[in-house]
Amino acid sequence: MTKEGKKEAVEPQPVQKVPAPPASISSLIDRSPIASVISNPRLPDNPIVASNQAFTDLTGYDSNYIIGRNCRFLAGPATEPWLSEEIRRGVRDNKSVLVEILNYKRDGTPFQNAVLVAPLFDEHGELEYFLGSQVEIESNEPSLSKARKMRAIEIVKDLSKRQREVLGYIAKGLLNKQIAHELSLSERTIKMHRAILMKRLEAPSAADMVRLAVEAGM
Repeated sequence: MTKEGKKEAVEPQPVQKVPAPPASISSLIDRSPIASVISNPRLPDNPIVASNQAFTDLTGYDSNYIIGRNCRFLAGPATEPWLSEEIRRGVRDNKSVLVEILNYKRDGTPFQNAVLVAPLFDEHGELEYFLGSQVEIESNEPSLSKARKMRAIEIVKDLSKRQREVLGYIAKGLLNKQIAHELSLSERTIKMHRAILMKRLEAPSAADMVRLAVEAGM
């Protein structure tokens, strides 16, 4: 099996049933043009509990197959095990991680995948969900894989200090109430900053803001 080869196409298999997340969580990814999923680490094997259309468009898997499975079904014969471990380490440590890894689409086609995994906490500061997003890297050229990071850094650089602080906490998975506490501001002020950030960053959803922040190294 070479990096350019295909793995055998995957057929649907029985999978565990999982409770859907609240609308406030699934809405994080619904409007995102980036392939995204939400997983629940409180359930066995951290299964996906929500996915968006962009994820189906990228991978070829529909929601009937995706929901209830761990995202490792994208792995294949040539997937780099050390990068898979880096993702697992981020999950174990409840920290955001961004890696470029070889994954496979449903028809067996390999693709270079810039994978983000970021924690989402509840109002008590307890880990509630993980956000996962995937961007296909069209070329193996290092300069192209770095282009998104450089663009993100340039965009974040133009933000005010306060906006960068708020974005940093959003990237860590904190809610508005928690960010307000950390910055000694009102929750209303944080909501205002969040709205401004979405507009300035041209982010269709909170998931896109998180992705951009992590790409910028926040």
